[in-house]
Amino acid sequence: MGSRRKARILAFQAIYSWEFHKPLLAELLQFDWLEEERKAKLDAETWLFARLLVQGTIENCNTIDRRIQNRLEHWDFSRLSKVDLAILRLSTYELLFQQDVPASVAIDEAVDLAKDFGGDDSYRFINGVLDSIRKERDPS
Repeated sequence: MGSRRKARILAFQAIYSWEFHKPLLAELLQFDWLEEERKAKLDAETWLFARLLVQGTIENCNTIDRRIQNRLEHWDFSRLSKVDLAILRLSTYELLFQQDVPASVAIDEAVDLAKDFGGDDSYRFINGVLDSIRKERDPS
C-alpha cells in the first residue's frame, strides 16, 4: 500500500474522530490515538500528507460542508453517516484545494475508503456526490 493511501486512511480516521470529540487541531495532528507500533512503521511522507489532509479539511470544513450540502439530493446533511461524512469531507478537500491530486484519483480513493469502512452502498453515494462536486469544479 502506497504512502498516500496510508495517509488518506489516517486522515479519514482523524476526521471521523474529530466529528465526535472536536479536539483542537494541534491535538488532532498528533495522532495520539494511534498505537506506537503502527506510528513507528509510517514514513515521513505519509505523516506529512496525512497532516496536510487533516489540517486542510478541518480548516476549510465550513466551505467543504456547504459544497457537500449543495450536492445532496433528497437527503438531509444531518442524516449522513459519520463515516460517509468523514470520507466526503476529506475527498472534497482534495477536490477543491489539492490541485496536484487529479480529481479521478481523489474520487477513486474515496470510493475505496467507502468500500473498506462504509456501508454496503456508501461507495455509490460518495461517488455520486463527489462526481457532482468535480463537475462543478471542472465543467466540461
